[in-house]
Amino acid sequence: MKPQTLLWLDDYRNPLDTKTDWLVFSPIPRENLQVVWVKSYQEFKDWIIDNSLPEAICFDHDLADEHYAIGRPSNFQEFDYALTTEKTGMDCAKWLVQYCIEFKKQLPLFNIQSANPVGAKNIRSLLENFNKHNQY
Repeated sequence: MKPQTLLWLDDYRNPLDTKTDWLVFSPIPRENLQVVWVKSYQEFKDWIIDNSLPEAICFDHDLADEHYAIGRPSNFQEFDYALTTEKTGMDCAKWLVQYCIEFKKQLPLFNIQSANPVGAKNIRSLLENFNKHNQY
């Protein structure tokens, strides 16, 4: 049986770390699971263009040091995307939606492991909204 692919987007959390069970966030079972770890917007985009959609994606929001400064706990009420030069997990989610529209695809299963609650909420809202209105 062909393994199911989980695309793990995170600049920091190693999904295969044996000390911390990050795969608890996977929306698909671990049996017969192939995990692909990408750490940036460009790696995320390139992997999907080269391989097509995986069965599932786990999203982090903050993918660069500058995002952590913007997303500190005191600022979690609001994440100002205008202050970033590096792409975030939200940018990846937006690109993914456009890809699915262009190629008439359904979104893969997804979950979010970000520690940034505002960023996680933004990603979840975008993807759930797309799923609600997607006809493919």
